[in-house]
This record gives sequence, C-alpha cells and structure tokens, in this order.
Amino acid sequence: MFRASPLRRTLAAALRDAGSAVPATRASAVADLAQHGDADRKEVVAALERALSDDASEVRSAAAVALADLRAAEALPALLVAVEDDDGHVRQMAMSALGEIGDRRASERLRRALDDARPEVRFQAIIAFSRVVAPEDAIVAIMAATRDADAHIRYIAIRCAEEWALGAGRPMPEALLERAATLVEDDDPSVRVAAAIVLARSGDRRGEPIVLDVVCGRIVTPEAEDEAAAVELVGELGIEAALPHLERRAFGFGEDKFAWQALVALARMGHARARAKIVRDLHSIFRDRRTLAVAAVGRARLGEAKHLVEAMRGDDRRADAEAVALTLEQLASRALPEPSARATEAAP
Repeated sequence: MFRASPLRRTLAAALRDAGSAVPATRASAVADLAQHGDADRKEVVAALERALSDDASEVRSAAAVALADLRAAEALPALLVAVEDDDGHVRQMAMSALGEIGDRRASERLRRALDDARPEVRFQAIIAFSRVVAPEDAIVAIMAATRDADAHIRYIAIRCAEEWALGAGRPMPEALLERAATLVEDDDPSVRVAAAIVLARSGDRRGEPIVLDVVCGRIVTPEAEDEAAAVELVGELGIEAALPHLERRAFGFGEDKFAWQALVALARMGHARARAKIVRDLHSIFRDRRTLAVAAVGRARLGEAKHLVEAMRGDDRRADAEAVALTLEQLASRALPEPSARATEAAP
C-alpha cells in the first residue's frame, strides 16, 4: 500500500517533539529543525546545541548532522565537546560537522584526532582536517594518512587529496602524485583504484592500466562510485582497449549497473551506436530517460544534439531544468572532441 510522505513539522511542532519522551521522535524532530534554520536560525541552533547533550545517542547524532547542514559555526564549542562523546557514531558525526563548517578554530582538536588509536576517529579526522586548515597543513596530513596501517584510512586520504586539489581547481602537488603512483600497488584494491583515478584525472598516465582493469573486470572494487568513475574515465582518456568492454556494459545482455556511464564513455570516443542511442533517448516518452540523455549529451559533449537540448530549455516537463542548464554550459565551455574512427561506423 502506498502512503503519503509525512508532512514536514512546523518549527513549533519540531521544538515540541524535540522534548518527547520517545528517543526516535526526538531524533526525527531534531532532523526537521534544520529545515527551519534560514528563518529562525538562532532558535534552531540553540535547540540543536541542547540536543547534543541528549541522553539518547541517536538524538545527539541527529543534532550533529543538522548543525553540519546549517554550517553552524556558532555551535563550534558544543561540537568540540561532542567530539569526545562516549558514542562512536556521535563522535564521527561531530567531526564530520566540523569539517562541513570549515572553521579553523577546530583545527587543533582535529589535529590531535589524526593520531587517535581508534581507526574510525582517524577516518573522520582526516576528512574534516583537510577541509579546515591551510593548504600546506592539509597536504602534510593527507600524505601521512596515506601511510596509515588501516586501508580504509589510506583510501579516504586519497579521496581527500582529490577533493582538496581537483575538486577545488588546484593542481595536484607532485608529492601527492608520486604517492598515488606508489599506491597503485597497494594490497587493498579500493586503495589501488582510488590512486589510479587520482592519477588519471591529473593527466598522469600511470593510473591508466588500473582504470582499464576495473572496466574489464580484472580488478573489483567495493566502491561503486570508483567503478563508475573508471568507466567514464576510459572514455575521457580515449583508451581504445576498453571499447569491447564498454560495448558489453552498454549493450550486452543483462543490465550492467554502469551501463549509462559506459554509454557516455563510448559516445565521448565517437562511437556511432552510442551517440545515436543518446540522441534517440532525447525523444523518449519517459521524462526520466530524456533527462538522463540530456546529462549524457553534456558529459559526452555531443555537439550534434545541442539544438535538441536547447529546445528543452524552459520546459521542465520535457527534462529537468538543472540538467538542461548544466549540459548547455558544458557544451559551451568545452571544445568538442574530434570524432574517432568509430564515429564513422553505421549505427545499427
């Protein structure tokens, strides 16, 4: 049976339920409080700070998440106390909130957490620390974390390096590139793949063999996001050896969970059948499929479909307006690739 989603609590209702005798109700109310932060910030932040001292850990965790959503720098003292919470999940959410807020006043507490005996604390600490400190301090901490005995921390350190540099439009420091080149031989497959992706996205060809191995299925990573990235990257890098594997993923029997990424990669390499399918999907009777096709046009830089996407602008019934705007921006800001030999093949 389908049921209507519950309505968002009003501020008054959320404040009332934050005092309920039932912990689950309090946690739900605390989560709803964040939605009123724009209009009643002072009252909301004060209520969330009180919730950080709740008897129930699920309420304290919800409060930390809500404060992160609000980027509530004014709650920094309360969050610094929550970093010492007896509950591990509360500690992690409090550190995550410090990272989201990005206030450098938290840097010394986070610096100490980088050397904590508990791996889950070090995991959250490197994420938060790299977001709140000066660039030179972030690089030193990330480099150290890539040598952690725990593979999960080595992995997240690489992801932090990617976010710190490529996500912010900075060049990747040479020291981090050399460290990534070493980590493509790490014992843990998720670390190897993450390192290869960072190298490939930085224009360093030492990551290409690992990226290709992921697409071919010779290396399996538990990180779905990284597998998806590898599938798209072989298209961006123009790795011809990946073509049959991309075709299998995009058009083979059974449904590959990264079939869309494979289609984009093929289209970017000038594959006629892939490009034709994306254009066909722009005319689908289903809005969701049209929206995915719009996104594919931008990611694969299909200049021949630009006029079809432009025709959708201003009509949210045809495709998601944000997807249309982003695709048109991508087509306008990037030079369109030269079609490869595959582009001359007749599409079936």
